[in-house]
Amino acid sequence: MAKQEIEVAGAKRQIKITPFEHHTRYHETDQQGIIHPSNYLNWMEDARMNLMEQMGLSFKQMIDMEISTPVISQSIEYRSPVSFDEIVMIDTKLLAYDGHEMEIAYRIYDKVTGEDRAVAKTRHCFVNKSGMPISMKRAYPELDTKFFEFK
Repeated sequence: MAKQEIEVAGAKRQIKITPFEHHTRYHETDQQGIIHPSNYLNWMEDARMNLMEQMGLSFKQMIDMEISTPVISQSIEYRSPVSFDEIVMIDTKLLAYDGHEMEIAYRIYDKVTGEDRAVAKTRHCFVNKSGMPISMKRAYPELDTKFFEFK
């Protein structure tokens, strides 16, 4: 699990990010009976939204504030296949943040065995309702601080 320390009013505290859990479904499988690779992207988005909520910024709040975080790039390295009716855990970690972009790392692993199923990264920018890039530091300084606490 990702553990990060931040300085809060002179005292250190541990922030524990809990992994996202997904129970695989039959409709996610392909003709060979394994999970189709396209589903991993959906799981990663769910895990990223879970991370944001744990940081104190839900997807609903972002929509209400007219902030969107489109994917700029993504990479996935598949390590072992996942089948129907398995439970995978997804660890997420904010790797980089500069106010304009963020990069998230993912570790997808079997809940029972701990075996790595995939590792991945996504990079996102921040845009307003019109799709124009925004600086979180200028537009939302209170949110900018939250991101730096978790980096």
